[in-house]
Amino acid sequence: MDSKPGARGGQTTQHPAFSTAFELAQLLDTGLDQETLNILLELLDTGVNPEALATVVKELRREAAEYNAATARSRSAAGAAAPVASAHQRQ
Repeated sequence: MDSKPGARGGQTTQHPAFSTAFELAQLLDTGLDQETLNILLELLDTGVNPEALATVVKELRREAAEYNAATARSRSAAGAAAPVASAHQRQ
């Protein structure tokens, strides 16, 4: 097994099937980064149901997209209101 520095400061060990799985993930355009894919493979090794894991990943992505959209709308609304407030304060 290969090891690499982990994002959390320690050493993480790559899953034995990582290189093949990562290649497939890229071909299928899954959007999974290396760390996430390695974590998912490790979870599968511990016996997590693959369909349940896929459902969780999809749900997390959906929630993240909703959160990002709401944040963008909030920033956009705040940015649009700021010039009006500034112009009003100058009068």
